Formats: sequence, C-alpha cells, structure tokens
Amino acid sequence: MQPRALEVATASQPLIDIDGTILLQFALFVVMFFVANKLLFQPYLALRAKRIAGIDGARAEAERMSAEADGKLADYETKLAATRAKATEEQRKIRSEAAAHEREVSDKARTAAQAALDTATATVQTQTEAARAELVPQAQLIARRMAKQLLGRELA
Repeated sequence: MQPRALEVATASQPLIDIDGTILLQFALFVVMFFVANKLLFQPYLALRAKRIAGIDGARAEAERMSAEADGKLADYETKLAATRAKATEEQRKIRSEAAAHEREVSDKARTAAQAALDTATATVQTQTEAARAELVPQAQLIARRMAKQLLGRELA
C-alpha cells in the first residue's frame, strides 16, 4: 500500500510551484552573489594574485642573484687561476735565482777551499823539506849511535 499512498500524495500537488516566490528567490540569489563577490571572491582572488606575483618576483630575484653569483664565481676562479699562475712563475723565478746564488756561493767556497788547501799543502811541503834538511844530518848521527850500540863498535 505504500506505493499507492506515494502516488496519491504526488498526484494531487505539483513538486515545484512557479509563483511570486521564485522572483524573491532569484532576487536573493542576485543579492547574495554580489555580496559574496565583494566580500569573499574579490579579496580571495586579489590575495591569490598578490601571492603569485610575490612568488614570481621572488623566483625572478633568486634567478637573478644566482646568475650574479655564478658570474662572480667565474670571475673569482679566473682571478684565482691568474694569481696562481703568477705565483707559480714567481716561485720558479725565485728558485732559479736561489739555485744560481747557491752555485755562485758554492763555486766561491770551492775556490777558497782549494786555495786554502793549496796553501796548506805548500806550507806542509815547505815545512817537511825544512824538517828533512834539519833532521837528515841528525838522522845520520842517530843512525851511527844506534849502530855503535848494537854492534858495540864504531862504523867506518
């Protein structure tokens, strides 16, 4: 019986009445549309546009700063390479000057040492000859004394 009761209830009255209330509902809809647009949608859209603009501006600024940093880094690396090359050249120059100075000092020292050695050799040779000249006659005298003591007689 229930399906029959539903038919009876729906058959006697229409589902939507089209009368003056539809105009009132349409007017309320239009008023609510403009109020919601002014108080809700427009501020939301403005805030969203402002946020997107801020994000895009920050992204552009970050890209600009990144490009600037890359440029400065490349410039720094170029200057660093030039400075290193200059330092290496200066170091090579100082080393070659030090090696030349070392050779010069070594040659002077070697020459001075050779001169001192030659002088000492000549002095020793002179003293040796003087000692021989002095000791040869004494050596003969000492040799005769030793032969006399060993043999017990004088040598002829």
